[in-house]
Amino acid sequence: MSTPRQVPSTTARSAAASPETELSPPRRPGRPRSERARQAVIQAASELLDEVGLRATTADRIAARSGVSKATIYKWWPSKYAVAVDAFLSEMAGTAPAPDTGSAREDFRLTLRGLMRFYSGASGRVFAQLVAEAQTDPAVAAELRDHLVAERRSLVAPIWQRGVARGELPAQVDPEVGLDLIFGPAMYRLMAGHAPLTDTAADAIVDAAMCGLSR
Repeated sequence: MSTPRQVPSTTARSAAASPETELSPPRRPGRPRSERARQAVIQAASELLDEVGLRATTADRIAARSGVSKATIYKWWPSKYAVAVDAFLSEMAGTAPAPDTGSAREDFRLTLRGLMRFYSGASGRVFAQLVAEAQTDPAVAAELRDHLVAERRSLVAPIWQRGVARGELPAQVDPEVGLDLIFGPAMYRLMAGHAPLTDTAADAIVDAAMCGLSR
């Protein structure tokens, strides 16, 4: 489950806000969020995203489904896209955790398998909508990059570090490039739809990447 996160300032967000985000009240300091209410909002958002998609999921619908007021939701998240990102993070934490098996190859294989399962399901199709939305809305792109992508990469970075320490991976390779080689193909397959998102595909990608990196 994702933990409450620090949010960029409203000044930074408003500079590139879309009509959707311009209408969203900024987060304000106040009482700490109730974990039960936060969970209710995340659950409601996840259900709505699967049922009606990203565009039709609104703060009003999330509020009605969760029982948490719209005003309270906007105190904790700046837009529906921020709620969606937290919902995706929560689901990814369950489907694609970062294990520590003692082998970088096995850790990457298990993590990529989980990511493939997420991408190949209903949530993956909605996630693709979020990625598409980010191409034309800088505020959505920042939300996706600074929270979901950054948090996921911080979870898998230790796999690379342990692999280097054990001599499984070359220390001279930029970890950011190495992680792109391993996890980038899954996103490409999700968006292009040219190849399957399966456990077999995940294993083949990791094997090919590790073969090249270990030379």
